[in-house]
Amino acid sequence: MQALILVGGEGTRLRPLTETVPKAVMPLAGRPFLSYMIDWLARHGIEEIVLACGYRADVVREVLGEGGSPTIRYVSEPEPRGTGGAIKFAAAELDERFLALNGDVLTDLDLGALISSHEQRGARASLGLYPVDDATGYGLVKYDSDGAVSEFLEKPEVPRPGEINAGTYVLERSVLDLIPDGEMVSVERDVFPRLIGEGLHALPLPGYWMDIGTPDRYLQATWDILERRVETELGDRLDEDGRLVDADVDLDERATVTGPALIEAGARIGPEAVVGPRAVVGSSCEIEAQATVSSSVLLEDCRVGEGATVRGSIAGSGAQVSAGATVADGSVLGPGESVD
Repeated sequence: MQALILVGGEGTRLRPLTETVPKAVMPLAGRPFLSYMIDWLARHGIEEIVLACGYRADVVREVLGEGGSPTIRYVSEPEPRGTGGAIKFAAAELDERFLALNGDVLTDLDLGALISSHEQRGARASLGLYPVDDATGYGLVKYDSDGAVSEFLEKPEVPRPGEINAGTYVLERSVLDLIPDGEMVSVERDVFPRLIGEGLHALPLPGYWMDIGTPDRYLQATWDILERRVETELGDRLDEDGRLVDADVDLDERATVTGPALIEAGARIGPEAVVGPRAVVGSSCEIEAQATVSSSVLLEDCRVGEGATVRGSIAGSGAQVSAGATVADGSVLGPGESVD
């Protein structure tokens, strides 16, 4: 089967980190984010992936390449057209039945169950749903005992549990007939409501699901990978304490690394430095003597000076924290930014 991944967004909620690197290939626990989606699809037997790109499409292509297994191909929108418009723009590349996926979700949901349900019900479109305890940030989906969608509800104003649209769809090609060419169209708001009573079904799916589109969720997704809360290939490489230290790391014998933690190749960790718990130190980073990095992600080439503290934060590539300085409480340092 074929999968279309929508990766055209600008990742505005993750700025300044996404000003130079699109969210689709932003490092997550040491790998381009979309690598996790590609692995997930491969585990479900998907042989071909089409990436519907927009913002910094050249960077996405450069990082992920083409071909491979699954095979990866690209289409690039000339301007943003929404989720429905992006699907329509890719029409020439799509089969009679295909998966359509939002490209900002870390997940291990059971795609096989959704595909089987779609086939058994003879659906025109099938939505994967995910249960959440607080649905205030999402719209809710109502469906009957046969899985036929009956209603879409707006985001609730007060916290309440419910089943939300997981951005995971099985679509028949005929759905494209409902999307005009060259226009801004939301498949969720403009297309799916028109399919109620016309072959639109939904299925709650077991597993893990996280929208990584904000700094808080990006950090939580990182820790969930390192704590093996989501199925990933990286999880198999961690030691029993959730640590992975590359063989090409210069780790002083007096430094402390507490899992879960990931330290990438070329990093240098000085004497009496403390890394973790919950830390990612990117390639070629330098953590000087007696510095502390915890509950934080440092992307490549960062430097944390002697005695400095980075806690609960994200540092973009090349960011620097001067000796004795503190970066904490959800701070996000842009690429190359310095803190004295």
